[in-house]
Amino acid sequence: MTAEEKQAVYALLKAASSWSLGYSPSSFDETVSFQDDITVCEAPEPEPEPQAEIQNAARDSQPQLRLTLEAVYAKISACQNCILSKTRIHTVPGEGVQNPCVMVIGEGPGEEEDKSGRPFVGKAGQLLDKMLASIGLGRRANCYIANIVKCRPPRNRTPMPDEAAACAGYLQAQIHLLAPQFILAMGRTAVQNLLQTSEGINALRGKWLEYSAGSKTIPLMATYHPSALLRDENLKRPAWDDLKAFRTRLLKEIPDYSEPFYAEQNSQIH
Repeated sequence: MTAEEKQAVYALLKAASSWSLGYSPSSFDETVSFQDDITVCEAPEPEPEPQAEIQNAARDSQPQLRLTLEAVYAKISACQNCILSKTRIHTVPGEGVQNPCVMVIGEGPGEEEDKSGRPFVGKAGQLLDKMLASIGLGRRANCYIANIVKCRPPRNRTPMPDEAAACAGYLQAQIHLLAPQFILAMGRTAVQNLLQTSEGINALRGKWLEYSAGSKTIPLMATYHPSALLRDENLKRPAWDDLKAFRTRLLKEIPDYSEPFYAEQNSQIH
């Protein structure tokens, strides 16, 4: 097989994978190169095709994908990939600003979220908003809020591994499109799924970790889920310590990160 033929097959595989997932997976290296196979009997070489024409042909053979958040939302809304789709009222893809400073990721929708289609709007969500506000963050200013799963698990139970896996591609696409500078993982389920680890929240919280997003990494910190704080007030102090450490790095790397939040607050006052 010639290098050009291998390149064409590679392009087709990449296009098929991109079409299935909704985005171009990082496993396909744009710089990959191929060589001709060695043959015993060599046929006369055809006239070499200009390199520009080869590249154009490979590009034209791929479907022109224009992935947007709206397209991801549409895929989530129509999703039937796991049993959670059978009992949901609404899917809950997420909400917030484009290109957020921080992406906040929780476990899954609860009863109020299932009714409204919005993430973190129940009691835990109200506490989350206060936690974020305490360090100059907000969903309408500089954050985007999402969950590991996009449909409510029955009785708010922890999502099963297959349910989280069914939603993983959607979350990866959101992270790819939003390109957050930092991730704040709320609770055990969120951080374990993001980092593919079995370590508990007590061992992971308050530390700077890294989420692998293709060819780059995103700084990540985990803390307790707001619902855990509602159940156990003793967790509020360590959670506040985590938030202060998170704010310290934000101020160091993005000194003006909180300006959109305070501008949004002032606009509400007036």
